This record gives sequence, C-alpha cells and structure tokens, in this order.
Amino acid sequence: MDELSEVNLQEEDMLAVSDEDEAQKSKYMTFKSGNEYFGLKIQYVNEIIQIPPITAIPRTEDYIKGLINLRGKIIPVIDVRLRFKQEAFEYDDRTCIIVVMVDGVVVGLIVEKIADVIEIKEENILPPPKVTRADKVDHKFVYGIARVGNSVKLLLDPDKLLNDEDLAAIEQSNNMISMKK
Repeated sequence: MDELSEVNLQEEDMLAVSDEDEAQKSKYMTFKSGNEYFGLKIQYVNEIIQIPPITAIPRTEDYIKGLINLRGKIIPVIDVRLRFKQEAFEYDDRTCIIVVMVDGVVVGLIVEKIADVIEIKEENILPPPKVTRADKVDHKFVYGIARVGNSVKLLLDPDKLLNDEDLAAIEQSNNMISMKK
C-alpha cells in the first residue's frame, strides 16, 4: 500500500470516529421516574447495572442512598425520585442504576426503569418554561424539554444532580472507607 492510500484510510477512520461522536451527541438514555420520563445525554452514561448491596452514609441527604462497590471502585448512589422530591418507591427487578460521570465523579442514579435510547435533534429541544420562582427549583436539574413524537421528555443536566455539599460528604465518606482498609 502506498503512503497516499494509507493517509486516506487514516483520514476516513478519523472522519468515521468524528461522525460517530456527532451521532452520539443527539442520543439520549431515557428512564422513568414517577409519572415522568427523563433523558440523559448518552455521553454521560458509563453503564447500567442491577442494584447491589448499598452501604448507607450517615448524616447525608435522604436522596443519597449510600455507596456501592462496583468492581473494586466505591461509588455513591442517589435515588432520582427522592432527589426530585417525589414519593419514595420500593425497588423491584426493573429498578436499576445508571452509572454516570458528574463533575469528574462517578455516580450511580437509581431509577425505576430504563425506557429507551432515542435520538433527539437539537431543534426539538426547548428551554424549560419559567413560570414562577418555585418552578425554578423544580427545573434546576432540567436544561431542556424535548418533543418526541406525541410525548415530552425532560432532559437532565447530571452536573446539577449533586451539589457541592453532597460531593464533599461523599468524598469524606470515601476517605473514611479508604482509611479502614
């Protein structure tokens, strides 16, 4: 193979990766929480797992369910329903954890059930409505509302699911666990 052909193949490979990255930007993992369906950009999602045993963290918010051991790595898990001030629910065989990266920290999101991976074009995403001050609190995790067929999906900003105090409490718990080893 001559040098020019080799360069062309490398360029084609790079374009294919670029196209793949571009396609991923419009893909969303959707899940159910309460009566609503939410979406997370697929690029945030590391994996989806069944719920393993959870070690509670004392003196943290109720939505921080605790820590799990994921293949030797300790990660915090939060219950999305509780985080959104929805009624608690009993975990069942459809309940799972979406493992995401939030502000450089791997976090597990406990959700009722995974719905789908869908494509949402940018033109179908609207900013959340600003109705009242109280409404801003409810929408602080939502950066957009997507029209998908005849339904609406609330698109989450995973960086806003945990606040700085939560991250500090989780880090402190991780340090305590590391010291016990």
